[in-house]
Amino acid sequence: MGPYNQAIAAPGPFLFVAGQIPLDPVTGEIVSGEISTQTEQVMANLEGILTAAGANWSNVVKTTVFLSDLANFGAMNQVYARYFPPETAPARACVEVARLPKDVLVEIECIAALA
Repeated sequence: MGPYNQAIAAPGPFLFVAGQIPLDPVTGEIVSGEISTQTEQVMANLEGILTAAGANWSNVVKTTVFLSDLANFGAMNQVYARYFPPETAPARACVEVARLPKDVLVEIECIAALA
């Protein structure tokens, strides 16, 4: 969708993962449905990138969640929480934005420590 990389490994070493939207990598189509369904696809996309870099959820140290409507926070958070146990959950920011690419409901980016 633009001139960017899905992820960049940087000295530290850190992996900076670009914001992921609920795009099905097989079909190239946006997964329609409620916030829960879209969040599941976003998390699957993040997991695929982490795995390709030799990382997993326990390596994630920071996330930023962008929601088109903060009223969706609870449902998004129920899905998100399955990936991050409270005692090891990364730092997180969550903001409502006026609009997201392709009019999706959620976008999530993350930073992972690779060492």
